[in-house]
Formats: sequence, C-alpha cells, structure tokens
Amino acid sequence: ILHNIPEGVTTIDNRAFYGCSKLSEVNIPESVTRIGEQALYGTSWLTNKQAENPLVIVNNILVDGTTCTGDVTIPDSVTSIAGYAFNNCTELTNVTIPDSVTSIGNSAFNGCRNITSVTIPDSVTSIGNSAFSGCRNITNVVIPESVTEISYGTFQTCSALTEIVIPNTVTSIGERAFSSCNKLSEVNIPEGIIDINDGTFM
Repeated sequence: ILHNIPEGVTTIDNRAFYGCSKLSEVNIPESVTRIGEQALYGTSWLTNKQAENPLVIVNNILVDGTTCTGDVTIPDSVTSIAGYAFNNCTELTNVTIPDSVTSIGNSAFNGCRNITSVTIPDSVTSIGNSAFSGCRNITNVVIPESVTEISYGTFQTCSALTEIVIPNTVTSIGERAFSSCNKLSEVNIPEGIIDINDGTFM
C-alpha cells in the first residue's frame, strides 16, 4: 500500500500509522519537520528502511534505531531524535549524539540497558519524558546548560548512575526524574531550581 502525504503537512503525529503492517511505501514531503513517537512503527515501510540502514532518518529526524547494535554515531545532519527511536534497543552499547541535535524525544533511549555512557551536546534544549529511563549501565551524565527542565522519569532506574551534573540553567526537575537511581550518592541542586516534583529521587 502506498500513502502520499501532501506537501505542506508539517507534522506526522504520534502513532499516526502505528501497526499499519501493509503500508509499504510512504511519500513524506520536505515540509514535514516533526514525526511523532512510533508514528510508523509496525509498518512494512519501516521494516524495509531498517534493512537498508538501521538508522532510519527522514527530513533530518531520526525516526528509528531499534535494530542498531554496538556503538552508533548519529550523523551530523540529524536535528531531532524522535520519541521511542531506540526504545528497548538492548544491543546498543554506546551512542554519539552530534551537535546538530536540538531535541531528544520521550523514551528515546528507554530500556537501552547496555549503554554505559552518554554525552548530551550543548545544542540540546529539550529532553523528553523517560528519555533515558532503564539505562541501567550508565554511570555518569552531564546535562548541558542549554537544558532548562529535566522531565518526568528522564533517568528513572538508571541504577548504575553515580554522578549527575545539573547545570544552573535548570529550573525544574520532574516527577521520578532520578527515581531508583540507587547508586546516586550526591547531587548538587542549582540555586535557580524553583520546582522539584514528587518522587524525584525516590
């Protein structure tokens, strides 16, 4: 099945074509600047793209990397990592995020339990809910000064995390952001923090 998305469309929303297994071809115009989480999950189109390259990129949006293995370098052309892009990618051991990336979507690296470290570049201004939740082998994370909010469950169950650097630019830390980070022994809270939500360090 072929689906043509008309020119002028700017967003393909969350799970827009989720589970459309017979959808084998999608023409996505250059006007599309946002592709929501799991928008094309379960389609033949995605399976075919994964066979060509485990990093599925559309209009500079990294849509999917769930079949990646080992160490992965995201190309410099990528400006955003879609929600669930690497969700439960247990074969991923390390990922290099380029300075071109400005946003990391919800659950982008959720359950990537074999990642040992992650460097979030200064270009990133937005990190979604549960973005690194369940990355239980990450030991340290540096959050750049470009980030102003740590969202719900961002690093939840990162059970090997021993060190986290929170910049002074951060004003809000969401619920369960560091919940079940059992080895996190010391956290410096910036003076500018105005909101720490329920269960942040529970």
